[in-house]
Amino acid sequence: MYINDLHILTYVIVGIIGLFVGQFVDWCNLRLPEYKKVFSRDFFKEYLKNAKPKYLLMIIVAVAYIALIYLQGFTINSIGYLILIPMLLSAFIIDFKLQIIPNRLTLTIFEVGLVFTFVRSLLNINAGIDLFIDSILGMLVGGGIFLLITLIGGAIAGKEAMGFGDVKLMGALGLFFGWVNMIMISVMAFLFAAVVSIVILIARRKKFSEYIPFGPFIVVATMIPMYIGTPELLYILLKIFSLGTY
Repeated sequence: MYINDLHILTYVIVGIIGLFVGQFVDWCNLRLPEYKKVFSRDFFKEYLKNAKPKYLLMIIVAVAYIALIYLQGFTINSIGYLILIPMLLSAFIIDFKLQIIPNRLTLTIFEVGLVFTFVRSLLNINAGIDLFIDSILGMLVGGGIFLLITLIGGAIAGKEAMGFGDVKLMGALGLFFGWVNMIMISVMAFLFAAVVSIVILIARRKKFSEYIPFGPFIVVATMIPMYIGTPELLYILLKIFSLGTY
């Protein structure tokens, strides 16, 4: 039985891999904030003996993997996203809990992004140079937008408006998505943050002066272009911001 030209067993295998990756993400979430090695013998000696299955994480990764393969099949983009998804989940969880995005995590995303950029450029003979330039511009635009906001916000407010972890994360993600998508990701991240912040303030669960981590909003916004094409996503955003008049 085939679904979207892929045998159903392919989806089963990808889903099973996603389950294992989801559990591994939990291990990463424990090690990265403490600046410890992720690929370590401790994973087999200590963690697997005592850890409880993280079913929610496992299901999230499995579903994300299956949906991605269903929509895109096995392409250089989808393979890059399969590697990126667990790192994004780690960034979401760690920043949400501890208000930090570990440098080791953003550096790994950057390193994988560089490999992804070069491989994608080499495999596309006709558009290779354009894809390479787009990735570099994506890094500059993604990191540049947030760096500018951080500097201006800090100068106006007298305190850090946004963590530099967010700046580095956006720069690294730009290698995967290009400059157009990075602009849309930035817009969506601020839109999500505004909506959630208003809800939290109304519910009086946080004071206005309290810090709300921005990393989770970046992660959610980044996941969207993986599943929705750039033209479709741009059309949706234009509809939203034009109040349906576009």
